[in-house]
Amino acid sequence: MREPNDIKLAQNTPEGLIDLILGGHDHYYNHEVVKATHVLRSGTDFRQLSYIEAWRGQGGHWDFSIVRRDIVSSIPEDPTLVQLVDKLTFSLREKLNKPVGYIAAPLDARFTTVRLRESNLGNFVCDLMRHYYDTDCALMASGTIRGDQVYPPGVLRIKDILNCFPFEDPVVVLRVTGRALLDALENSVSLVPALEGRFPQVSNITFEYSAGKPPGSRIVRAQVDKLPIEEGRKYTLATRAYMAHGKDGFDSLLAKSEGGDAEEVVSEENGMIMSTILRQYFLSLKIVGRWRRMTSLHKHWDEVHSKLHQDHDVVESSQPAGAGVLGKRGRKSGNGVTQADAADFASIGHRAPIKLHHGGKVKHHHAINHDQIHGHEMIDSDSDGSVVLEDPAPPSVAAHPLTSSNPMSLDDSMSHAESDRLYHLARSYGKRWMALAGVAREGVGMVDGHESEDIPSWTRGIAPKVEGRIIQLGEEAGIDWNRTP
Repeated sequence: MREPNDIKLAQNTPEGLIDLILGGHDHYYNHEVVKATHVLRSGTDFRQLSYIEAWRGQGGHWDFSIVRRDIVSSIPEDPTLVQLVDKLTFSLREKLNKPVGYIAAPLDARFTTVRLRESNLGNFVCDLMRHYYDTDCALMASGTIRGDQVYPPGVLRIKDILNCFPFEDPVVVLRVTGRALLDALENSVSLVPALEGRFPQVSNITFEYSAGKPPGSRIVRAQVDKLPIEEGRKYTLATRAYMAHGKDGFDSLLAKSEGGDAEEVVSEENGMIMSTILRQYFLSLKIVGRWRRMTSLHKHWDEVHSKLHQDHDVVESSQPAGAGVLGKRGRKSGNGVTQADAADFASIGHRAPIKLHHGGKVKHHHAINHDQIHGHEMIDSDSDGSVVLEDPAPPSVAAHPLTSSNPMSLDDSMSHAESDRLYHLARSYGKRWMALAGVAREGVGMVDGHESEDIPSWTRGIAPKVEGRIIQLGEEAGIDWNRTP
């Protein structure tokens, strides 16, 4: 249960009946005493924990000592457990650390953003869903976004995508009435200012709402494609199967197969998982690889790019592959290729072609499983119906720890996370020196600008934007609806 319900439980039971409530689901730490009942929630994602001692007090009741423990880097790791985790995750870690793309502007995935207001990441993902399936609009519950952090400009790895979008239910397409869409929007904002996962991120939808009005009547204005939503009109909507099951109060989006009224255009069985769509998108952006001979995929992603990039900037690399540009984590090597570029190429991997036989021709791009494109650069279709996956050869560079064919063995003592940390640290001090020396250039910054000079030569960088799709009335007048009472 959420914390308000835990408090109600303590308030509405006889004093002394419940000594301690260990709550969950809320993503924060809090401890309070309600009618002699301790109500405790110990945070999220192992960022905190609680040390609790209990002993019998006078009269038979329990006394508690509750100490919050924050998990910080100064706490030593248990060597036996570290060794076990390393053994179990070594092969997986190598795959998850492969670069898949580059972001040129920070992506805001914090719960305090995506569950209360429009997010540039939410806009980008919803736009990608809509253009992928060519629907009228898209609506995604913000609980889909699980990163709870700002992803800074830089290389995006497969683990980042899976960390932010871990759910395995696919994206589906529904045909719903305007009335059902309005009801879904009402449900989305019904619990604001609570940090609820039902809060929406949208595409081709704009709406205004007032959190000061009663739930169910908060939507003041709503449009699809800049026109007022017509209650009797049918709209095609890209959304998650989770919402098509009526979860989180989205009863109006309940699919007919589940007993609802929403017509399924792309069903759960045929839909693509969000993380797979994202990985295909970033693969299609790569300069060193193309969808060769599989014309359906090539044409499909060309169309997605032409529509998606009208709203979200794509920053080109300033140098072609192999040019001696000062790139991420890199300095020029003797043959003109940066060590960082070489490491990024090497981390994509260089393997012999792989054939995956399906017993028939690939007829539609939705039939391609995400495991078939994992970490590969090109997807080809052979005449026999099999799919051939190939990787381009990494550039030839002199032997160096940073240009190892296996990026996970840069050094026994240095991981990708450590090398990234050292890079950001060096860059931070470099900028400080430039400022003190009076040689700082306009636009130099790690968070606020497009850093095209740092985009690796093997891809393009994306820079999603916030566009005013969701407007909360009252904020302009200085009313803070997000303030906790």
